[in-house]
Amino acid sequence: MRAWVFGWALLLGLGSVFAEQVKSTNQAKAEVWTGWVSWVMDGDTVLVVRPGQKEPVKLRLDAVDAPETCQPGGSAARDAMIALALRKPVQVQSLGHDSYGRDIGRLSVDGVDVGAQMVRSGMAWAYRFRTGRGPYAALQRQAQKEKRGVFAGHEAPMSPALFRKFNGSCHAS
Repeated sequence: MRAWVFGWALLLGLGSVFAEQVKSTNQAKAEVWTGWVSWVMDGDTVLVVRPGQKEPVKLRLDAVDAPETCQPGGSAARDAMIALALRKPVQVQSLGHDSYGRDIGRLSVDGVDVGAQMVRSGMAWAYRFRTGRGPYAALQRQAQKEKRGVFAGHEAPMSPALFRKFNGSCHAS
């Protein structure tokens, strides 16, 4: 019974937490641009500086959800993103904006999809707005099966969406 209730809570949390996430990303044509990562906020959000610009663009990776920084695994996810992208030249496929004003997009370093790598290493969950399943779902299943990253413990980790539902964001004031 307890597992059933937890499962329903998980499903409801995934659907409602991202309800305001992406605005018209499917309608907008993807823009591709280059830059370099000047700061890593957490395991799925970075600041990218475009050539010739001084102000960075806040980029939220599409199709992934990393643990909150105050959540177990959050610091490790941020460290993994730092190792993958900080101060490196990147290519961004911008897919639109979310309700927080962040760009939503795919990030590549030397041709490697950073979101896919975060999920592959077990440092983020595969997630797609509205559907809950994203293009990295198979990578997540493999990371879980091989007990990589946040999936390495004996107990199943709490998804970031469910964590936010019960605890709020680490950055909430």
